[in-house]
Formats: sequence, C-alpha cells, structure tokens
Amino acid sequence: MSRMGDVLAGFHAAWEFESDSVLIRYERGIRTPKLFQTLGERRVPLEAIAGVTLTPGKRGTVVLRLEPRPGADPLLEAAAGQLKEGGDPYRLVLPAERDALAEYYADELRAQLTQTGPAEEFLVGAPEVPLQFKAYDAKASFDGSVVRFRWFWTGASSAKWKAGDQSFPVAELSGVEWRSPEVFEGHLRLLRRDAGDAQPAQADQDPAAVVFGLGYGPVHESLPFAAAVLAAVRDRSATPAVVPAAAAPRRDPADIAERIRHLGELHQAGLVTDEEFSVKKAELLAEL
Repeated sequence: MSRMGDVLAGFHAAWEFESDSVLIRYERGIRTPKLFQTLGERRVPLEAIAGVTLTPGKRGTVVLRLEPRPGADPLLEAAAGQLKEGGDPYRLVLPAERDALAEYYADELRAQLTQTGPAEEFLVGAPEVPLQFKAYDAKASFDGSVVRFRWFWTGASSAKWKAGDQSFPVAELSGVEWRSPEVFEGHLRLLRRDAGDAQPAQADQDPAAVVFGLGYGPVHESLPFAAAVLAAVRDRSATPAVVPAAAAPRRDPADIAERIRHLGELHQAGLVTDEEFSVKKAELLAEL
C-alpha cells in the first residue's frame, strides 16, 4: 500500500493512509457540514471497508468514497440510509484535476481489502460520551450507561408529563430508532427489551422517545447521540448503572415550581386525575 502517513486532502476533509486503516480528519471551517465538525476525525480500519469508488462529482470535482461493510459503523447503522449525500462522512470531494491521484489511492486501497459482507460487530469507533442535545420536548443526555430524558413543559405531551422524567439503563434497551429531523415526524426512540408491542406508535406519546422540530435535534447532535447509544447497546459488556437515590442531584426549586404549575394546568384540563395529580406533586416536592 501507499506509504504510511500519506495524506490526500479534499474539500472539508483529508484522508491519511496508514498500514491498517484510513484516518479521516474533518475541517472545522464554516462551510464544512456540522456533522463533520462534530465528528472531528474517524479511524476506519481496512477490515471495515468493503470497497472504494471514484466517480465524477458536481462542478468540476471527483468523489472518492469508501464503502463500509454493513454493520461496521454505528453511525451509519443509526442513520439507516437517511443521511444526505453532502453529509456522507465517507465521501472525499476533490478537484477534477486530481482524479489521477485519487485513482492511484483507490487502487492501492482496493488491493488491501479482504473482507466482504456484513460485519459481526462494530469496527468503527462510536462518538465519545457524555453526549446531550435538546429535542423539542426534552433534554436528552447519555453518560455511556444510562440515557435520560428531562421533559420541557413547553413541548412535552401530557402523557410524558404524567410518566415523569425518564432514565433508561443501556442493559434494558434492544436498539435505537432515529428518524432524521430533516423529514416529517423526526424523532429518537429507545427500543426497550421488555416493551414488545406496548410502546406507543406516536413518538410524542412515547416516554421512551423524544421528538425533533425546527432547530431541535439537529443531525449533527442527535445522530452521534443515537450512534453512541446503539454502540453501547451492542456492547455485550454493557451493564446497567446503579445510582443510589441519595446520589441524585437536587433540582432547582424554581424548576420544580414550574413543573407543579404545569401539572396543575393538566389537572384543571382533565388530563390528569386527582390521584395522579397528588402522587406526581408529592414526587416533585420530594425532589426539593
């Protein structure tokens, strides 16, 4: 293969060719897609690559692309084909006059590829935790062991408010469903092992899901989050985090007061029963 350390620089990224992998470094310029800036860099082992293509691009460019094996990258698994072409982290766009050099590297890579078919495990590293982002109805956070949803009174449905803030240990999950915020009804849903068909069909009614909206849950924040959770779920060594109740952080009194006020509005509207109101109010007061 080409010499270790050889670098091929294109628009928004540069590929460094190593003996057993390709290190992709993304630029941080204002024209670089935000997803690339968030990823920073990614090391792609040769065993994770099924092929390499070189095709004409737009406006006097050529595109060199790595074709990952199915199941090798948690980011692409979570994306499930929803990424737009410009947001594909495996594309390197180059000026057309560099096509001969790009073909050289493509041939060098192809000569080193030996693996085909689906990968049995993730071979490309997942985004690093902790991670968090704001959805339309909640703040989602993930520390590597537990996913937490903290509802916003301005966006969360009454069903989610009645259920309360949610915590999901990785060991209780079977997967993640990510629907791009760039399409209708974008959301991130956690698939629970014991839920079966019990999870509500609508994400805005499901306490195991957060919904996106204009400016909420953007791809560069919610997709790496989904990929990190998916990778942790697939990791057989993942175990549920046990957090003693006494170790839970105390809430801001103003936040508790606002939640009780909103709960009262739901109660007056008949969306919460007297018993549910009393129980939930007591839970909130206990957090002070």
